Amino acid sequence: MVTGASTGLGAAMSLGLAEAGADIVLVDHRERTAVADQIRDLGRKALSLHGDLSKLETINQFVEETLTHFGKVDILVNNAGIIRRTPAIDFSETDWDAVMDLNSKAVFFLSQAVARDMLKRGYGKIVNIASLLSFSGGITVPSYAASKGAVAQTTKALANEWAQHGICVNAIAPGYMVTDNTQALRENPERNQAITARIPANRWGNPEDMKGAVVFLASPASDYVNGHLLTVDGGWMAR
Repeated sequence: MVTGASTGLGAAMSLGLAEAGADIVLVDHRERTAVADQIRDLGRKALSLHGDLSKLETINQFVEETLTHFGKVDILVNNAGIIRRTPAIDFSETDWDAVMDLNSKAVFFLSQAVARDMLKRGYGKIVNIASLLSFSGGITVPSYAASKGAVAQTTKALANEWAQHGICVNAIAPGYMVTDNTQALRENPERNQAITARIPANRWGNPEDMKGAVVFLASPASDYVNGHLLTVDGGWMAR
């Protein structure tokens, strides 16, 4: 099950997991078919679900539909997220709540709902999508930074409780990636140049750069990796 699965990082990770042999449940806020069609072209099964993940009833419904359709959930990738850019002094409660509900609250409660099935079988992989702003505060994105800090700490908290039951909970912290969320930064010449200059790889990441990391954390190769934040950032954190 991959959330935010139809575009950007989510689409690339869904395809990467399908290429590695997984059937995929694609979860998004609206109905899209392109990625599901690509997954089926790879010879894998795909189920598309769409709705508002900030609502607990939607989360429970999605898990029930997935279990009915596939019988189990082996892998959950919590990727869905939004960002709101406003100086902190003017940031609204509406934007704060919207970002925190999807980026943080939904990650916990979807993990909880899926883990109930995983605990019965003593196996599961949960991969949360954090951010470089799990480590730093960013500029004009206070709720996003707070939400991604929460993702990092939720990852560790769940790993502490569930690793003993065969559930590995880890996170990927992408660097600056070419997605819709970063369009404003890439279109700002000064910010784009400053960001690129700090990346040792000398380029922004592409969604396809996430494939190897998510397949590793979703596979038996990472069975003794728990509570870890794996940066996929072209070396940003090393500089």
